[in-house]
Formats: sequence, C-alpha cells, structure tokens
Amino acid sequence: MRIVIAGGHGQIALRLERRLSARGDEAAGIIRKPEQAADLQAAGAEPVLLDLESASVEEVAEALRGADAAVFAAGAGPGSSKERKETVDKGAAVLFADAAVRAGVRRFVVVSSMGADPHHPGDEVFDVYLRAKGEADAYVTAQDALDWTILRPGSLTDEPGTGLVKLAAHTGRGKVPRDDVAAVLAELVETSSTAGLILELIEGSVPVAVAVKAVAGN
Repeated sequence: MRIVIAGGHGQIALRLERRLSARGDEAAGIIRKPEQAADLQAAGAEPVLLDLESASVEEVAEALRGADAAVFAAGAGPGSSKERKETVDKGAAVLFADAAVRAGVRRFVVVSSMGADPHHPGDEVFDVYLRAKGEADAYVTAQDALDWTILRPGSLTDEPGTGLVKLAAHTGRGKVPRDDVAAVLAELVETSSTAGLILELIEGSVPVAVAVKAVAGN
C-alpha cells in the first residue's frame, strides 16, 4: 500500500511511518519545513514538501494521487494560537479531505481528539481546539466519496507502547501511548471494514489487531 500522511513530522506520524515502512508499505509524509525531511527518510518515509495552510486543493490532490489511503495526523500543536487551531486542525483537515476526493483516494483516516465536538462551548484555546476538531470530523463524515474512519485517542503519552488497547465507540477517559496510537492507525488503514466508524482509543487489555478486528465486526 501507499499511504500519504498529513502532518508527516508529527510524533504519531513518525511512529506510523516507521511501522508502515517496516511492514513493506510505502509511506509518504507531508511536511512544511525542508529540514524535517531527514527525519522522515530515517523513518523510511518519502518527504513531501507542502504547506497545508497555503496549498491549493489541486496541489494537495497531486500529492495524494496514486495513494491507497490517506491519514490526517496534522495539528497546530500545544502552545499554538486559536487562529492556528482553525487553520490547521480544521482548515487543513477539510483541505486534505477535499484533495483526497479529487484524487480518488477513498480510504481516509483522521487522528482526532477525545472530546472533539463541533458544538463544544467556550473560548479558551482548548475549547477552540475541540470545536475545530469536531467541525473537521463533521466535514469528513459528510463526504460520501470517502471511506472514512475517525480515531479519537485519549491523553497522549510517550510511554513505550504495550500493544494492548481499548478501542470502541465510547471508552471513557484515559491515556494512551503514542506508540499504540500509531499501531492502531497502521491496522486501520488496511481495514476498510472500519469505514464509517468514530472510535475512541485508550490503553487497555486487548491486542491492537484483535481490537481493530472486533470493531470492524470480523
């Protein structure tokens, strides 16, 4: 498979790229800064230089053409402004979805956030973030041309992954290592029978592959 990842230099994306490369898939990561390319190459991924805050739909579609799946893992990141929550967490996700439709890439997986809600109240930065993520998710789920899956991890940690998770429509609050988020994403991109699902993810007791098969109904 060829999988194109938006936010290719992110902490989850780099872990995902290493996994995909190790199993023989072709990973490409969209990055904004040329100096990030070496990290992607070290992870076994092809760097694609493109700024999702300024690129056109056609430019992004060109980067997606020929892909078997697209993963939106971009984010403005901690400490970013309310404005960038709108332009990255929402705007870039909408752009990436539109580009996938134009490029004919049906399989589309989004790294969202637990608590994402287009109607989330409040004006603090985190409120704006949850609302932006919710609005982006709502846009993606309205696209009939995409076989989408939305993944909403709990609180992210850098602890080593255990390979054991809880994956369900509703898990309750919890934390989850970024390693295990990447492991779940690697399974989701090739499990198209999870299309149409919004899933929450926290640490748990079920092996990743088993958890994905269970939610897929297999």
